[in-house]
Amino acid sequence: METIGPFWNEPPRVELLQWLARGDLKQRLLQAVRLWVWLHFLYGEAGIKLNLPENFTYPEWRDAFFTATHTREEEIPALHDPKCRCAKTVAAWLFGSNFNLTQSKWKGELGKPEVQEKERSFEQSLREHHLLPDNLKELLHDTRLFGLTRRSLYGDLQVLIEIGWLKRQGNRYYRVKKYPRTPSSIQKSDSRLIAYNLDFLTQPDLAAIADNLSTRLNGQQRFFIHLEYVIPQDSIDRVEEWQAQLRELWQKEVVPPILLSYESAVWQTTLSVVVYPVCIYYYQRGPYLCAFGEVPQDESGKLDFRNYRLDRIQDSIPLSWEDSQVPVALKQRYQKNTLPIPDDIQLAIAEVWGFDYYQPAQLLLLRFDREWDNRYIRNTMRHATFARVAYQEVERLIRQNLKGEQQQKMLNIWRKRSPQDAYYQAQYRQGDPNVMQRLRAWRPNVEILLPVELREQARKEIEREWKNYEE
Repeated sequence: METIGPFWNEPPRVELLQWLARGDLKQRLLQAVRLWVWLHFLYGEAGIKLNLPENFTYPEWRDAFFTATHTREEEIPALHDPKCRCAKTVAAWLFGSNFNLTQSKWKGELGKPEVQEKERSFEQSLREHHLLPDNLKELLHDTRLFGLTRRSLYGDLQVLIEIGWLKRQGNRYYRVKKYPRTPSSIQKSDSRLIAYNLDFLTQPDLAAIADNLSTRLNGQQRFFIHLEYVIPQDSIDRVEEWQAQLRELWQKEVVPPILLSYESAVWQTTLSVVVYPVCIYYYQRGPYLCAFGEVPQDESGKLDFRNYRLDRIQDSIPLSWEDSQVPVALKQRYQKNTLPIPDDIQLAIAEVWGFDYYQPAQLLLLRFDREWDNRYIRNTMRHATFARVAYQEVERLIRQNLKGEQQQKMLNIWRKRSPQDAYYQAQYRQGDPNVMQRLRAWRPNVEILLPVELREQARKEIEREWKNYEE
């Protein structure tokens, strides 16, 4: 936890909103912005912070936040008073000069260059992180951020409890004495490991279930998680050893770099690299150390992230930051206090599909037959960038990403497919084995249209697979 400051005044950066969204910011943008507003009125500076008792009920907050004519019932509030905060649009909250602007005063500011620049910067930041909703303009200018039912606002309070910004006893809510760590507070502070209760479960719905059902009910355990775990039995002790050692390192005032000896499955040899350990991430089938530093088998001297499965680590030796083995560029990152933090990894994984978050992003375009789509794909959450594409939009994507003969060939293939088929696009990490495993699991009901290199790889795999069944 972070010691409480005089007031809370974080700007609405994408990293913070992503943290508040606890998952897919593209789908939860409005709630993330709303939570950001909640925090200003609960912990903000004088003139913004609401005049509430030390512990308060929802009606007390409602009466302090909205005007007296705001509904006390369950319905969505009508536009009853231009001065009521339920009348303000999302844009007015995000880009207004202060939090007490009424909607009518905000409309007078819309034409100001500084307001327009704020909106352009916000949109560009979302675009760069592949989190831009298709209907952003409508969300910003036509949506009343707090024009919601009482039940929805109660839901916001519950989220604030879950992420450590409020406590509850009975029907009363208590402001915390220490702020939870946000992405910016961690960056400004040290690099020690932070525990967020159940926040390590990256799926918010799963974290909520675990929070509610992790304890026994009437003597019976009612909630279980089964994970595919590929770590060999004889390596479990080694995994525990590295976890314990890393825990000790992350509790130090200054986290040191480490000299890592790693048995690489890709290179089929033991590699030595100097890296800065960032966090442990369980992904799909095992625990990985996410580290930043030297890249195995790369003599260019560049720094980057890599993942190291814990059971394949042969040795890990802490070094001092003055050690001559530490790359100069990594020392400079330490001296400038710009070493990466776990939230950088979380954000990168949220932006692009795949656990190899350090690899370049690329457009993935897929086709499913309609029956398979109806059964297994439609209305499922694969990744924030995984989205349905209209049949007519496919042509534009092909023309945009291919040229010459490749373009014409793919257009001819697409035109032979049924318009009733389902198409999806996503941003994925090039070469990511986890994405490849998912695509293989969907065969023969999926067709890769883009990129053509991945399509060709799949074709060769299918040919090799077919040879196994030839009689």
